[in-house]
Amino acid sequence: MALIVQKYGGTSVGDIDCIRRVVHRVVKAKSAGNQVVVVVSAMAGETDRLIRLAQQASASPAAREMDMLLSTGERVTTALLAMALEQEGVRAQSFTGRQVGILTDGAHTNARIEKITAERLREALAAGIVPVVAGFQGINQQSDVTTLGRGGSDLTAVALAAVLLADRCDIYTDVDGVYTADPNMVPSARKLSKIAYEEMLEMASLGAKVLQPRSVQFAMKYQVPVCVRSSFTDDAGTLVTKEDSEMEQEVVSGVTCDKNQTKITLIGVPDQPGIASKIFSAIADASVVIDMIIQNIGQDGLTDLSFTVPKGDAERAKKTLSKLKADLGVEGLRGIGLMDNIAKVSIVGVGMRSHSGTAAKMFTTLAKEGINIIMISTSEIKISCVVDAKYAELAVRALHEAFALGKTPARAGRRNKK
Repeated sequence: MALIVQKYGGTSVGDIDCIRRVVHRVVKAKSAGNQVVVVVSAMAGETDRLIRLAQQASASPAAREMDMLLSTGERVTTALLAMALEQEGVRAQSFTGRQVGILTDGAHTNARIEKITAERLREALAAGIVPVVAGFQGINQQSDVTTLGRGGSDLTAVALAAVLLADRCDIYTDVDGVYTADPNMVPSARKLSKIAYEEMLEMASLGAKVLQPRSVQFAMKYQVPVCVRSSFTDDAGTLVTKEDSEMEQEVVSGVTCDKNQTKITLIGVPDQPGIASKIFSAIADASVVIDMIIQNIGQDGLTDLSFTVPKGDAERAKKTLSKLKADLGVEGLRGIGLMDNIAKVSIVGVGMRSHSGTAAKMFTTLAKEGINIIMISTSEIKISCVVDAKYAELAVRALHEAFALGKTPARAGRRNKK
């Protein structure tokens, strides 16, 4: 008998008919002799509806109240699914994050999990009950409701799987797995049968929206096998697991594109020790996440410094930087420039560790298409280039073809290759 955590996203529980399909999957898993824990998101569109209501009620809603409001969406789904399971003769109970014992820090709207007790889940499982858990939420030390950020139900599911020592965590969504590129951009994109945690983390962080990046981090840390599957078909999904020798045979596993980026350039920054520390400490204090950074060679004691941030954080970052001269004593800053018509195009693959020439091939491919590279960032298993947004899809298609990602079903059938 296996213990399986199943997570269903908003489209998978979008209406009562969808919820009935979820019931069928849960019943099937139970009938096979498995214990099942279900984690659900709010019904499709519900979170956005609640956000609109909040914006109508207040020009600047308090983060604490937003968490209280947004957490209701998942609670509705848990109750409906538990009712539907009971209707089919399956004992089920709904649970909130508080009832499960998901304890977080105090960062409202983007809290981090610190501890999960899960005692009530263990009791329910021992009694043959299917727990239906509200994803995306927990409580802080003051017992206030907190939420885990967009996609937080993925994190809830993986974290519960880790705590309960589940055999597998199945993430059911509206796609049937992880592809070598976005099929909407690249029709020849192929589904991966499996992918390493590190690759999935890079792809999720670089624009692939299949899994929340923090959930992949959690899965990698606690070695939780995660399977990304469609809730609308019975097709095999993509297994996210630890790296193996088969994965290293492929230099590049996928190409991603992130258009949610803004480039900020500080013009005339004093070229002296400690200035970068002051700048990026202020940015960090404003809870803005920095991605790529480039500093030009200094001239006449000044230099230019560029970095990228998520578009939604750009204005907050600019306001923070505008205060630097007065608050931190940064002299000589001549200007702050924002460029938001950019996209970050990346290639990802654990095989890069043992293959040379990957960067050269990427740059040559972009050059052949007349695409100028604005910024470059690398790690052991990824290379990212910032380009003009209008060339983003062309870049993805060209790189996908250059690395032959559509010619052979990626990682499917490799063992049969002679």
